[in-house]
Amino acid sequence: MPTLYEQLGGSAAVEAAVDVFYRKVLIDDRISRFFDGVDMDRQIAKQKAFLTMAFGGPANYTGQDMRRGHAHLVERGLNDSHFDAVVELLGASLTELGVAPDLIAQVAAIAESTRADVLGR
Repeated sequence: MPTLYEQLGGSAAVEAAVDVFYRKVLIDDRISRFFDGVDMDRQIAKQKAFLTMAFGGPANYTGQDMRRGHAHLVERGLNDSHFDAVVELLGASLTELGVAPDLIAQVAAIAESTRADVLGR
């Protein structure tokens, strides 16, 4: 059975999804402040590598684990409402790109599986 990465369309699909996602994130008043001062080219590259790995593609992610990577944001107030906004925007990005609802649900489940670590619980 093909991996989620393959079902989504591989590298090109992940790249498109991350690009659309961050376009949405950076204009969303709920979460954009968490990206103030962030090198977005670096952030986008890290996110593409992470999602590729998380979806079953090549494992080239070399960033920190979710807990350490987001600890500074938790200190700045990152909470469930912000996490929910991220999941919402990820789903909207995939919908915009024509991804099937069942695949979006799988992506959302993977994102949800990181909630506790991202929020430092």
